[in-house]
Amino acid sequence: MRKVWLLVIVMFYHVFPSKGISNVSTRPSTVNIGALMSFNSTVGRVAKVAIEAAVDDINSNATILNGTKLNISMLDTKLSTGFLGIIDSLRLMEKDTVAIIGPQFSVMAHVISHIANEMQVPLLSFAATDPTLTSLQFPYFVRTTQSDLYQMAAVAEIVDHFQWRDVIAIYIDDDHGRNGVAALGDKLAEKRGKISYKAPFRPNNITREEINNALVKIALIESRVIVLHIYPSFGLQVLHVARSLGMMGSGYVWIATDWLSTLLDSNPSLFTTQAMNDIQGVITLRMYTPESEIKRNFSSRWNKLSQKKDPEEGPFALNTFGLYAYDTVWLLASALDAFFKSGGTLSFSNDSSLNMLKGDTLKLDTMGVFVDGVMLLEKILEVNRTGLTGQMMFSPDGNLVHPSYEVINVIGTGIRRIGYWSETSGLHTGETPNHSNSSEGLFGVIWPGQTTQTPRGWVFASNGRHLRIGVPLRISYREFVSRTEGTEMFGGYCIDVFTAALNLLPYPVPYKFVPFGDGKTNPLNTKLLNKITAGEFDAVVGDITITTNRTKIVDFTQPYIESGLVVVAPIRKMKSSAWAFLRPFTPMMWFVTGMFFLAVGVVVWILERRLNEDFRGPSRRQFVTIIWFSFSTLFFAHREKTVSTLGRLVLIIWLFVVLILNSSYIASLTSILTVEQLSSSVKGIESLATSNERIGFLSGSFAENYLTEELNIHRSRLVPLNSPSEYEKALKDGPANGGVTAIIDERAYMELFLATRCEYGIVGQEFTKMGWGFAFPRDSPLAIDMSTAILKLSENGDLQRIHDKWLTRSACSSEGAKQGIDRLELESFWGLFLLSGIACFIALLCYVIRMAYRFSRHPNSNPEGCSSYYTRLRSFFTFVNEREEEEEKNIMSKRKRTEKGSSRRVAHEDGLIMDGSSVSVHIENDAAQG
Repeated sequence: MRKVWLLVIVMFYHVFPSKGISNVSTRPSTVNIGALMSFNSTVGRVAKVAIEAAVDDINSNATILNGTKLNISMLDTKLSTGFLGIIDSLRLMEKDTVAIIGPQFSVMAHVISHIANEMQVPLLSFAATDPTLTSLQFPYFVRTTQSDLYQMAAVAEIVDHFQWRDVIAIYIDDDHGRNGVAALGDKLAEKRGKISYKAPFRPNNITREEINNALVKIALIESRVIVLHIYPSFGLQVLHVARSLGMMGSGYVWIATDWLSTLLDSNPSLFTTQAMNDIQGVITLRMYTPESEIKRNFSSRWNKLSQKKDPEEGPFALNTFGLYAYDTVWLLASALDAFFKSGGTLSFSNDSSLNMLKGDTLKLDTMGVFVDGVMLLEKILEVNRTGLTGQMMFSPDGNLVHPSYEVINVIGTGIRRIGYWSETSGLHTGETPNHSNSSEGLFGVIWPGQTTQTPRGWVFASNGRHLRIGVPLRISYREFVSRTEGTEMFGGYCIDVFTAALNLLPYPVPYKFVPFGDGKTNPLNTKLLNKITAGEFDAVVGDITITTNRTKIVDFTQPYIESGLVVVAPIRKMKSSAWAFLRPFTPMMWFVTGMFFLAVGVVVWILERRLNEDFRGPSRRQFVTIIWFSFSTLFFAHREKTVSTLGRLVLIIWLFVVLILNSSYIASLTSILTVEQLSSSVKGIESLATSNERIGFLSGSFAENYLTEELNIHRSRLVPLNSPSEYEKALKDGPANGGVTAIIDERAYMELFLATRCEYGIVGQEFTKMGWGFAFPRDSPLAIDMSTAILKLSENGDLQRIHDKWLTRSACSSEGAKQGIDRLELESFWGLFLLSGIACFIALLCYVIRMAYRFSRHPNSNPEGCSSYYTRLRSFFTFVNEREEEEEKNIMSKRKRTEKGSSRRVAHEDGLIMDGSSVSVHIENDAAQG
């Protein structure tokens, strides 16, 4: 409690600020920066050397800060993550510190960020990965490493890649652990996964007994995918206890966050110790840093640096956090250079209100607020440089751009990279995380237990609990589900399929059937499925139809039987009659066929009568010829020959139509006369829905909602029935006596109902396509394995054998109860009639055009110069009515008469000329004599 009060005093020292300002030059000779880390930790030991090396490199190069030197004060926070870290940060503030590198732990970063906000001092952390630190609450916190938000996205994608759904999270119960696991839960939810169990540990002083107790509980849970998000100091201890409990064997999956790769990079000697036996097959992540010349140069001089900076410890290996710590100092130097170039000054406001807090340990009265801290923060976020870890540039959300990780598998005495993850490309196996041509997924993994087979990711819990399987206690159709009287034994088709599928699973499944229902009425399947969501049942087995609404609350297996809705109604045998030969065609079909026979006969008569003597003669004879020719084509027995091209075209198309009609008629009539025909007043669901008759359905089934919501049948027309006997009675009574016209139920039920009741049958077509399946909780892996088992039953024939055992059909099954007559309707032949009609029309059009053209060239086309339309039309019909030989004779005779008249005129004119000549001769003779 005393610590809390002291913290409050420290945080509110700025309530009464002073207006005194102390200024220094724009380009000071030195700039004070601080660093907070745990020198004895895996990360802190490496980071300390890297930061000091970066400061030395910067100070030795006068061109970076133009002569200004970095003066760094480094404080060891030990392994403290709380109050002592606050004291250390306040000590740094006494020295007019412009920025603090660190702290190393996310918990301390949360606390110190409040002080940084008050003092307006940027806080650059190279190791605090808690995703919530980059929030509006902490504007002065700058993360110079990758956020756990992206690391957890990579873990979630690995889980989804191997098609696991449930994981167990083991973590340290502090800000770092809780917020990291929360991010993991969010990323898994995006992949339809979840954290099924969380095992938190205390942040400090974890005992082996606590670890053992937590892992024993985890061993009793179904999930076998474990994500270990913990500190390096505790991680190996957890894995060692897990191995002693047999939890590092076949079937388990261990995914460690980047703490394990950091530990292995920092301590290469671990590869030759017994600790490697505890981490075989583990998958871990490592922040990706691209290879570059500056990185190779720094790595080559690392041993000398670590030996020089820490001679007692001797040379130790470099890890990724050391690279980020080195780059953090350079990033700050670049920002300070830009800060000074923009006119920034190292000004701090003095606060005399802290005089009351003077002491020997903390001189809070000497602390001041960094006046230009906002400007320096802006310059830090604007930096864009390339360092040892690649591009150092911040996104608008305050995180480094291009986050990416290596996916590593621990094998034998080493590690193997099996792929990459990046925010843009996801999981892939390329040369780099952003390799565009790389393939998706990962290389092969060696899992715990030295196996290459991907673990299933879950098993049945070994806590002795049996699965509670809910079974509907039916009072009808006991062939599907039935209970032996006085026992807890169940049988039936559904039960046999379920047990047969369980026997195919590669693991044992302890279970027990639990009846659901009162045994007097059929239970509602929807209520039974709700028991799964309530946790009372682990699964439901029975005649459960898979519907859209039900899949929203549970997961179903592959359907093991198809069963859509059908209509069952009373049927009667159709008796044969003297007019049975008329049944194949509907009345409209008969009418249209007869009209086309006559129409084709008329068209052929028109096209043939000018050329064909068979189509000429008296009117009575022509009428009989048309009728005879038309209907004789039905038997291809017409005697009249067609000689015109157009007539032959029309006739050949019509004969093709007649061939189809004849074949269809014979086939349908044969079926009518040889197969027993059944008829019903109900034709199917369409006629039933449009009528006002009463309809029966199975009480409690989904059929009621389907009929009312999908088909808009009023609920008052629906009659709930409970058993096949009630079905039979309601159908016998009929709607006139309080019964029903038809029953609507699933085909599987109706096939059993009709097996011994031949006076009823299925009418119309099955109007829904559904199936039955076993129900499990959402995202249950058992549902997937059971679906695979059902497919195997179907492939090896066992599913059909179980069906034949329980659902054997009798002779009067519904297969032979198809509703009566399939009469041939006009809709089936209108295309043929259309083709024939088009041929007739085109032939007549061509004929008329041809006749009009020939008539225009005929000598009698304009008789006696008459211009009367009626006269010309009568002349045209007279012309058309003439036979072609007569037309030619008339044309020839007309030509002869014309030629004879012309010769007479010529002879008469010649006579006159001759007579004139003789007179002139006589005159001339007389004149000569005179």
